[in-house]
Amino acid sequence: MFKKLTNGNDSSKEEKQMPLKKEDNTLKAYLGEDAEFKGTLSFEGTVRIDGKFEGQVITEDTLVVGEGGQVLADITAGIVICKGRIEGTVIASNKIEIHTNAQVVGTIRTPSLSVELGAVLDGSCDMQDQGANKIVKLVKAPSEDENDASASLL
Repeated sequence: MFKKLTNGNDSSKEEKQMPLKKEDNTLKAYLGEDAEFKGTLSFEGTVRIDGKFEGQVITEDTLVVGEGGQVLADITAGIVICKGRIEGTVIASNKIEIHTNAQVVGTIRTPSLSVELGAVLDGSCDMQDQGANKIVKLVKAPSEDENDASASLL
């Protein structure tokens, strides 16, 4: 994909070719409906699975399981979008989306979860923020008696 550039003079036939800037959400790989794969999948960018996958998925980016996709795997990703079926442990650092007619069976862990009407989530869900190990000091609010006593001193 290239964009043609001219030097501003229409009479000149001289053209330079510059590569177009790629979008961040472009599909990097695709596993088609009739495809089956077993193993470990590690990638950057967005990958869509419409076939059968068994094994392990590791990425900081986006995994999309299409309508016909069947995934039996332990998944660690930034974003997981399920429109098909996932069985296993799913850990997403950003969010998990489970669309209508999709099924997720197993354990999921994410700070943000979206489940559409008609989707199935059969398992356990942990939505604690990954960075939630902060200690917050709680202060006891003054009671009404203490407020009345301090007001009478004024």
